Amino acid sequence: MIEFRDITKSFGSKHVLKGVSITVEPGEVFFVIGASGAGKSVLVKHLVGLLRPDSGQVFLDGVDITHYTEEQFYPIRKRCAMVFQNSTLFDSMTLLDNVALPIRKHRKVGVREARRLAMEKLELVGMEREGERYPSDFGDGMRKKVAIARALTLDPEFIIFDEPTTGIDPISASMVDKLIRRLADVFHVTSIVISHDLRSIFGIADRIAMLYKGEFVLDGPPEAFRTSADPIVQQFIQGLPEGPMDL
Repeated sequence: MIEFRDITKSFGSKHVLKGVSITVEPGEVFFVIGASGAGKSVLVKHLVGLLRPDSGQVFLDGVDITHYTEEQFYPIRKRCAMVFQNSTLFDSMTLLDNVALPIRKHRKVGVREARRLAMEKLELVGMEREGERYPSDFGDGMRKKVAIARALTLDPEFIIFDEPTTGIDPISASMVDKLIRRLADVFHVTSIVISHDLRSIFGIADRIAMLYKGEFVLDGPPEAFRTSADPIVQQFIQGLPEGPMDL
């Protein structure tokens, strides 16, 4: 279980998070939504030590990891993988070698064993036939699937997806959504998904929390958002150009 408790974070005079608290349950596909700059990515980066809160606490399975050192965060980052908006694959390496790289680094195995294990992860995302090809041979959607395979190499319990379907075509986005849902349903991976994609949000989320001006305005299942009378929530999920949101 992941718990953010009373997290505040500012950058200079800009107050991004104003004492937010949220819990993510094991096995959930949990979406954090909100306008650009609302603090979605800022919040989740606290979990892996990429940012430190000005105040508040972060708990992982009941353990306070807020003030962990960089060295103490190493095992946390093995348990909590991140898939960034850009796939961040190495263009000079095959897909298989991209996925094998963290296995070689962290598991201290030889090239042949690392590639064998990497192929298992490519199979999970349906890219096993393309392992000897290069990232430049594929579009954003396929590269995103390989990035997910790479995130799975250390068998994480939690995966943070930062805008996983942004900039890819609807068919590729649907494939990524199905993969995230399958990771939860079959492998019991807990997913935190940062997204603006309403189709994804209402298609695969177990629970959604919306950030606005540094605070959560609603936290609940998709149906709670569809039926909410909050004009801020309705403006966002309907994509209305006019309303109470101060963008």
